[in-house]
Amino acid sequence: MLEGQRERYRNLGLNIAYYRKLRGFSQEKLAEKADISRTHMSRIETADCAVSLDVVFRIADVLCVEPYKLFQSKE
Repeated sequence: MLEGQRERYRNLGLNIAYYRKLRGFSQEKLAEKADISRTHMSRIETADCAVSLDVVFRIADVLCVEPYKLFQSKE
């Protein structure tokens, strides 16, 4: 991940965590439904790794939100 993008990944992770909690999912449950490991889910939420759009789209589908909402800044 490029250092200049870290804030964007952090924002993405925070939004995923927000919608996950809103839907009542644990990280493990969301990861299972999105077909990724719980460890990968945790790393995505903490901006500890880059993530493909395919995975973002699967997460958005599971959370029933449009993908763009996962990228919106809440500021």
